[in-house]
Amino acid sequence: MDQKQKIIIEAFQLFARYGIKSITMDDIARHLSISKKTLYECFEDKDELVYEAIMHKIEIIQRDMMQTQKESHDAIDELIRASDYTSKMLKGMNPSALMDMRKYHARAWEAFHNHQKGFFMTMVKDNLKRGVAQGLYREGMDLQIVALQRMYEVEMCMQPDKFPIDQFNIDKVQLQVMDLFMHGISTLKGHKLINKYKKIKEEE
Repeated sequence: MDQKQKIIIEAFQLFARYGIKSITMDDIARHLSISKKTLYECFEDKDELVYEAIMHKIEIIQRDMMQTQKESHDAIDELIRASDYTSKMLKGMNPSALMDMRKYHARAWEAFHNHQKGFFMTMVKDNLKRGVAQGLYREGMDLQIVALQRMYEVEMCMQPDKFPIDQFNIDKVQLQVMDLFMHGISTLKGHKLINKYKKIKEEE
């Protein structure tokens, strides 16, 4: 791992934990025990670092989600695995990070939003098609509408004005919202499979 990559990884962790606005380049340099000069040799400014950190995380998420899709036994198994992955990723994350990115770092926000509108939407639609074909999801759904609903649900879970951080843990909110989503799109066969996977998980 070269120094630039290390900075990107560590900076993302700081942004995720404390929010983007509250973390300065001085904080990052101090955390990494490097000089600000070294930091600015790698990144023109904080905005560039935020963008690089978000892009790196997006690449990891896309790789992991594709692997999850490949390893899952069926559409519901894929959703449950994806939900668990997202929950672990959100655990300990400061919800203000997303709001900070949207307000102060347009380039990073655009990259994140393009990921949501492109990769995420495609994955959801593929899962819906898979579930319908397997008889696990209800037929006749408008996949575009359902996929958009799911995308907005994920974003909503990370908005502190919707779920105040002093009252809710965003990882638990995400799990609850996903559970409602699964039951809403599933057939009776799908509901039985959801219960089966839940039982297995409880017994682990």
